[in-house]
Amino acid sequence: MKMILAIINHDDAPTVIHNLTKHGFQATKLATTGGLLKAGNTTLLLGVNDDKVDTAIGIISKYSKSRSQLLPTTEMGSGGVYSSMPVEVMVGGATCFVLNIERMEKA
Repeated sequence: MKMILAIINHDDAPTVIHNLTKHGFQATKLATTGGLLKAGNTTLLLGVNDDKVDTAIGIISKYSKSRSQLLPTTEMGSGGVYSSMPVEVMVGGATCFVLNIERMEKA
């Protein structure tokens, strides 16, 4: 048995969860915040059999889209804080961690 920790963009979460459920997976949804962009993410926890890991990650990957976003930047100068040109960064997609689970029980 494996535990998949999937960090996805909050905009993709409803579609990802819908498609995981449609294929028989159960997920626990946690609201999380990324460190760099300080934007909302969703972290999904899935307990899956070893032979279903690739299927679950495939679904997560298919419905987690990467996209570019302009990030406003600020700089500190001698006159205080001022804005500079926005920077384009890639957001979205999925980061998945697969962990070995020694034991799982539903009570």
